Amino acid sequence: MNACADLPVLAGTRCTLRALRPADAPSLQRHADDPQVAHNLFDAFPQPYTQQDAEAWCGPMHREPRFGHVFGIVVERDEVAGCISVAPQAGLWACSAAVGYWLGRAYWGRGVTSEALALLTAWAWGALPHVTRLWMPIYARNLGSQRVAAKAGYALEGRMPLAVCKSGEAIDAVAYGCIRPGLAPGAAALPTLGA
Repeated sequence: MNACADLPVLAGTRCTLRALRPADAPSLQRHADDPQVAHNLFDAFPQPYTQQDAEAWCGPMHREPRFGHVFGIVVERDEVAGCISVAPQAGLWACSAAVGYWLGRAYWGRGVTSEALALLTAWAWGALPHVTRLWMPIYARNLGSQRVAAKAGYALEGRMPLAVCKSGEAIDAVAYGCIRPGLAPGAAALPTLGA
């Protein structure tokens, strides 16, 4: 299944979310090739981030099911300055979906990521009826991302000491989550999967 094939355009006042296109590779590469951006992302995020990396990502790679639903974060002049995604989980975690995002440093502190997360969250509740919880792991040192999550209605669910590896070092992470509106934790009537 191609999760990104029919993504809608989600418009806000600071940004628009839409499917990535091959033509987005140059702007994506400019924003991604920044050690400060990569500092708070998983090691799988290439650094340096080359034009080939951007072309592969804006081509077929981001459509692989393991990445879920990937949107480009579009800012001024139809420029893609980052990505945001929601990936439904499987097995034990089938009622959850993991959220991830990054944005080019030129747009930090402008409310772009907070708005992108709010847009994605609202879309996910409508598009993913089997999902009861959205969540994201964040490096504990990344206070900016924690503020973004809280601003978008995600709650701190816990701290995970030395739970993640970054550049060969075990570091702390925190988990932020958001329960589907109308459901109470522990009392949710779970939807039927596959229905």
